[in-house]
Amino acid sequence: MLLSFIVLYLLVSIGVGLYAATRVHNTADYAVAGRSLPLAVVIATTFATWFGSETVLGVSARFVDGGLGAVVEDPFGASMCLVLVGLFFAYKLYQKNLITLGDYYRQRYGRVIEVACSAIIIFSYLGWVAAQITALGLVFNLLTQGTVSVTMGMIIGTLIVLVYTLYGGMWSVAMTDFVQMIVIGVGLLAIAWYAADLAGGAGKVVEFAAREGKFHFFPSGGVKEWTFFIAAAITMMLGSIPQQDVFQRVMSSNSAATARKGPVIGGLLYLLFAFIPMFVVTAAVLVMPETAQALLKEDPQKVLPTLVMERMPLMLQVAFFGALLSAIMSTASATLLAPSTTFVENILHNLRPGMTDQQTLKAMRISVLVFTGCVLTYAVTMQGTSIYELVSGAYQVPLVGAFVPLVFGLYWKRATTQGALLAVAMGLGVWLLFVASPMLSEAFPQQLAGVLAALVGMLGGSLAPQWIDDHKGHVTHYEGSAS
Repeated sequence: MLLSFIVLYLLVSIGVGLYAATRVHNTADYAVAGRSLPLAVVIATTFATWFGSETVLGVSARFVDGGLGAVVEDPFGASMCLVLVGLFFAYKLYQKNLITLGDYYRQRYGRVIEVACSAIIIFSYLGWVAAQITALGLVFNLLTQGTVSVTMGMIIGTLIVLVYTLYGGMWSVAMTDFVQMIVIGVGLLAIAWYAADLAGGAGKVVEFAAREGKFHFFPSGGVKEWTFFIAAAITMMLGSIPQQDVFQRVMSSNSAATARKGPVIGGLLYLLFAFIPMFVVTAAVLVMPETAQALLKEDPQKVLPTLVMERMPLMLQVAFFGALLSAIMSTASATLLAPSTTFVENILHNLRPGMTDQQTLKAMRISVLVFTGCVLTYAVTMQGTSIYELVSGAYQVPLVGAFVPLVFGLYWKRATTQGALLAVAMGLGVWLLFVASPMLSEAFPQQLAGVLAALVGMLGGSLAPQWIDDHKGHVTHYEGSAS
C-alpha cells in the first residue's frame, strides 16, 4: 500500500515536470526559465534545492551523534550561503543578464578563467549529486524491504529524475520544486508532531537533547579547534556561492528585487525546517532506544526512516517518504542541470564557436544525459561513504578555486586576470598539497589553507606588475564597470 502511494506520487512529479517542459523553446527557457519566475517560486526552488538527502538523513544523523557543533557546515553554513547570495551577489549578477556563472568569469577575466572556474564548478557537483543518488537507492531499498537493492534503487531513482530534467530544464526544476516544497513542509511537520507525541511531548525531546549536550555549538578547545570550526562553517557558506544551481535561481527571477529576496527567504526557511529532522531523530532515540543505538553504530542515516516504518501509521509513512523523495529529487534535478548547462555554455562553446540556439539546447540535453551517467557511476563506486561527507567534501573545490575571483571581481575594481589566475592556481595547489599530506591537514584545515592562498594570489597578482593580458588585450586593467 505504501509503495503504491509512493509510485503514484512519483508519477505526479514526472507529470508536473513534463508539463513544465512544454514552456521550453530556447536555451534561455531551458537554463534560466526565461527569467520569469515570481518570488514564491524562487523561494520554493532555492529552499527545495538546498533541502536534500543530507538535510533529512545526513544532518539528522550527525546531530544525534555530535550535536549542533557537528552540523555547522549544513544547515548553518548552507543557509547563510543563500542569505549572503541574496544580500551581496544577486543584484550585481542579475543586472548582467547572463546564462551561467562561467559567463561572468569570461566577461570579467577572459576565457582562461572562464574555462578554469567552470571546470571547478562542474567537478564539484559529482559529490553533491552522488549524495542524492545514494539516498534514492537507500529509500527504494527501505520501501521494498530489501527486494530492490541499493544499487538498483539508485538506477531507478536517477531515471525518474532524468526524465523531466532532460526535457524541461529549469522550467521543470522550478515547477516540481514548488510542489515538492509543499510536500516537504506538510510531511515533516506531521512527522514531527507524531514523533513528539510518541516521545511524551516536545518538551521531553528538547530536555533529553539538552541533557545529552546536543545544543553545544561552539568549540570548547583552543585555537586549533576554533580554526577547524571556522573552516567547517565556511565550506558551504562560501563554497556554495560560486555554484551554478544557486546562480540559476537568481537569474531565473522575474526582477532584481525577486532575485534579492528569494534566496534570503529561502535560506531562512531552510534553516528553520532543517531542525525538524534533528528533532525527530532525537525523539527516535527516546522512543526506541535499543534499536536506535544499534543503528547509530551501524548506519545513523537509517534511524529516522526506521522510526517512521516501525512506529508510525501508513499515512505518515506516505508523508515521510513523499517528503524525503521530494527533498532528494528537487536537489538532484537542479544539480544535474547546473553542471550540464555550464559545460555547454562555457566549455563546449569555446571548442565549437558559432553554435545556433537550437544546437546549444540539444547539446545541453545531451550533457544532462552524459553527466547523469557519470554521476551514477561515481555514486555506485562511492557506496559506503556517508551522504553528509559526500556533500560537504564537494564544496571545498569551488571554495578554494572559484570563490575569491568571484568576490574580488564584483567588489574590487583593481582585480586583474593575472590576479584571478594566481588565485585559482594557488588556491587549488595549496589545497591539493594539504589533501595529499595527512600531517598538514591534521594540523590546519585544508580548505582554509586553500582560501588563504587564493587571497594571497589575487592580491599579489593584481597589485604586482602585469605580465598576463586580459581578454581585451590590456596588460594592466582596472575595470571601473566591475566596481
